[in-house]
Amino acid sequence: MTLNPSTNRHHYPSPAPSPPNEIDFTMTAANPIAVLASSRAVLDGKLTAATIVISQATGKITSIFHSVLHASDFPPGISYIDHSPHILLPGLVDAHVHLNEPGRTEWEGFWTGTRAAAFGGVTTVIDMPLNAIPPTTTVAGLREKVQAAQGKCWVDVGFYGGIVPGNPTELRPLVQEGVRGFKGFLIDSGVPEFPAVSSTDIALAMAALADEPTTLMFHAETIPPISDSVGDDVQRSLPPLAPVGPLDEYATFLASRPSSFETYAIAQILSLAHIAPNLPLHIVHLSAIEAIPLLREAIANGVNITAETCFHYLSLAAESVRNGDTRHKCCPPIRSKSNQDGLWEELMQDDGCIKTVVSDHSPCTPNLKLLPSHITNASTNVVAGQEESKGDFFSAWGGVSSVGLGLSILWTEGQSRGISIEDVVKWCCKKTAKQVGLENEKGDLAVGLDGDVAVFDDQGVFEVGEEAMLFRNKCSPYQGMRLQGVVKETWVRGQRVWDREGSGFGKGGPNGKLLLERRR
Repeated sequence: MTLNPSTNRHHYPSPAPSPPNEIDFTMTAANPIAVLASSRAVLDGKLTAATIVISQATGKITSIFHSVLHASDFPPGISYIDHSPHILLPGLVDAHVHLNEPGRTEWEGFWTGTRAAAFGGVTTVIDMPLNAIPPTTTVAGLREKVQAAQGKCWVDVGFYGGIVPGNPTELRPLVQEGVRGFKGFLIDSGVPEFPAVSSTDIALAMAALADEPTTLMFHAETIPPISDSVGDDVQRSLPPLAPVGPLDEYATFLASRPSSFETYAIAQILSLAHIAPNLPLHIVHLSAIEAIPLLREAIANGVNITAETCFHYLSLAAESVRNGDTRHKCCPPIRSKSNQDGLWEELMQDDGCIKTVVSDHSPCTPNLKLLPSHITNASTNVVAGQEESKGDFFSAWGGVSSVGLGLSILWTEGQSRGISIEDVVKWCCKKTAKQVGLENEKGDLAVGLDGDVAVFDDQGVFEVGEEAMLFRNKCSPYQGMRLQGVVKETWVRGQRVWDREGSGFGKGGPNGKLLLERRR
């Protein structure tokens, strides 16, 4: 295709009903193109009519017009679809997903996890350094994970490295190998191969990464020096460290992970930020609104730190969790409705500390959730010795399964809160791409970026049944819910990978790319 520079959307004049005569749409066998059009598309943060031309040879967007061109404006035989009135969105970048392969593929895997992502318009996922075995804490561990991912990814996949005690010398080599950032836990992670870090470990990691093009992220919970509760490890301890009620009541679990766990951990991180003042810091899955003033003050004082929250914190509330429904267990916990309102309020501030919304898809096999029989679709596959623990929030695995449902969850909850589709793109596409250093490839519909597109029916509704949960284990707190917003098609680098009303995933097989170029 030969283009006049005026076709760059940043300089294109008033929309025209057809392409200017000087533009030569040349399609050859070596350069096939796909054209997606709609009366509504989100371009550069604004809702507008658009026609998007993607080179299927390079996977890049080559031109954008701020009007709906017709098929007759293009060469015969071209792949052209007018999706009006559905919305063309940049493919979502889910910057927090646990795919668990290799090592725990009975929990999830690249094939199932990335298919679930594509179902929901997610075109890029960034895989967390745990709960795979081995974890991504060494170059050898990363290479084993990359090998396991070959030929299994339906969308593009990037990787995080992990910080654990004793691995600071691995961190710079992992940057060279292409990880998008690093994550560490300030509290027990739940898996022995990924231990928590101390202040000393954090300081060493900051020093090692101070001048590297990366982001240092934290699961920010830790036990304050004086506390009424210390979480799962002491569920059968004597007072005052014992849980404050029945183990199958959500209120008991919530009381065991108070907001002070998050605020104390964040204060600890902030106290070390001076070690690497230019290194971007990030708090994953922020749950407690009490942490917001700490982060705001730090940002005002020049600390380079941001936070994310999750679909489940914005849509689920403690007051609605039934006894024994451990599908809702995650750490930090889902808190009160008033806390949820506070998260939304901060998210919707242009200068807020919460910049992104992600899934934190953290699945497991249903038996590890210890669901009692009165919970819908509860698993009866319980291992020996766990029968008495059914519904025990302390013994159940902590994690919410939702990859591929997030766009619809956020859109549904946002209807009563006055959000726009432009807001969703900002939180789930543009800023998540920036968080992981992919803003020059992903997160927007712009000339030169990857042709990643989600075709979104903002009025459509569906019920979350097994056919909507494409992740490996169909165990999620969203089961049975009715959600608004349906992804009709998902395109990754100019190739359609999901077609809800047509061939589904088709017969072509996965063609996702592993994002291993060194971050810049």
